[in-house]
Amino acid sequence: MRALFIFALLAILAVVTFCSDSHESYESFERYNPFVNRRKANNFIGLQKKKARENEWIRELRKSPKERQREICEDHDLCELYAMQHGYQKAYKRYFGQQRGRGK
Repeated sequence: MRALFIFALLAILAVVTFCSDSHESYESFERYNPFVNRRKANNFIGLQKKKARENEWIRELRKSPKERQREICEDHDLCELYAMQHGYQKAYKRYFGQQRGRGK
């Protein structure tokens, strides 16, 4: 009997805890008007796209030399195949590294 009482008390406590609305759910305006007008939505998305383009440009400028070498090697099929077996450093040196030392 005592175990049944404790079980019922825990069940009631669980129902109250999980089924009650929190105070935070009333703070959001989405509850009453979940849609945004087109102009606001387009302005927001337009800013996001513009920032993404700027960040991509900045990332291109700040690439490490190894990453640039890897991209060059990926564009060349033979270099990429060699890199799959031996690594991008060795592949880049084999296909492109000697060109810098040559002087005519």
